[in-house]
Amino acid sequence: MTYCLGIKLKEGLVAIADTRLTSGTETSTAKKYQIYQNEKQGLFIMASGLRSVRDKVVTYFSEVMHEEFDKHDKLYQVVNLFGEQIKKVAREDGESLQKSGLAFNIHVIVGGRFSNDDEHKLFMLYPEGNWIEIGNGYPFTIIGNSGYGKPILRRTISYESSIKFALKTGFLSFDSTRVSSNDVAYPIDVLIYKRDSGKIEVQRYEHAEMLAIGKMWGDLLTEAIGKVPDDWMDKFPD
Repeated sequence: MTYCLGIKLKEGLVAIADTRLTSGTETSTAKKYQIYQNEKQGLFIMASGLRSVRDKVVTYFSEVMHEEFDKHDKLYQVVNLFGEQIKKVAREDGESLQKSGLAFNIHVIVGGRFSNDDEHKLFMLYPEGNWIEIGNGYPFTIIGNSGYGKPILRRTISYESSIKFALKTGFLSFDSTRVSSNDVAYPIDVLIYKRDSGKIEVQRYEHAEMLAIGKMWGDLLTEAIGKVPDDWMDKFPD
């Protein structure tokens, strides 16, 4: 499984991806993002799903980007190209996967800005190759193991949130997923695109670096629960 989060803010884009790969009983670590950029425009992708599908689609897309990156000036055009690669791999492998009892499964987050975009953009693609654009009213999306990390984001994140606040909340969303699921784990890769900067920046965080923050969050949760009034429980006898 995977945890990948993309957040669109007035200040820019924030993305987080775990690095846990699971194959049967074997686990390994690998980055789950790719970046394509030059001095004028750039984008990042993060993918989840069946690893063979994900790797093949990303490989095809990278070849297309090598040939056509400079031919496009809006991000949605490149998102369409990625959708085409998904459909291509589905035609090639979908039937054989189905016969083997495996679903054709890939979800993708694409973020960035191209030279003729009016602002930075964030998209999510589905296994059918179609996509949605993430808007300002609900400014984030998660692919992979999404259930555990959504509540804190829904309660706190808005388009007006700062990059630092979004990154902090995004980390806590990842941490909630990590402690609830064995198939999401450190290290995590963090990508930040500051509005109009023209550059996607990346940092990797190890478990040891974030251990104190995770413990602090757990302690604060316990303290907050203790402060919630309990007089509504008085209907039950002591």
